[in-house]
Amino acid sequence: MPICGPKLSLCGLILSVWGIVQLGLMGIFYHFHSVALAEDLPEVEPPEHVADLDKFYSEIDRGFTQNAYNCWIAALLYLVTLAISVHQFWANNRSSLSV
Repeated sequence: MPICGPKLSLCGLILSVWGIVQLGLMGIFYHFHSVALAEDLPEVEPPEHVADLDKFYSEIDRGFTQNAYNCWIAALLYLVTLAISVHQFWANNRSSLSV
């Protein structure tokens, strides 16, 4: 049973594929601690003493890991959207063939 039309289901399909690719790659880059993405980490205060350097590095590591998980979770949500869009695209094409 189609809920949305063929154009909307195709648009959802294309956007879902793009979201999965982009967020999957961003999650991989966060996982490997890409310096280009360091601006998007949660605010971490730079250490005033050399002794606090390990704590600073662990907070940076935690920020990269959390952002990687967030990207992968969002990519999985786009996967759900992709499944719904594919089903709707299939339902619209099936209903147009049986008429």
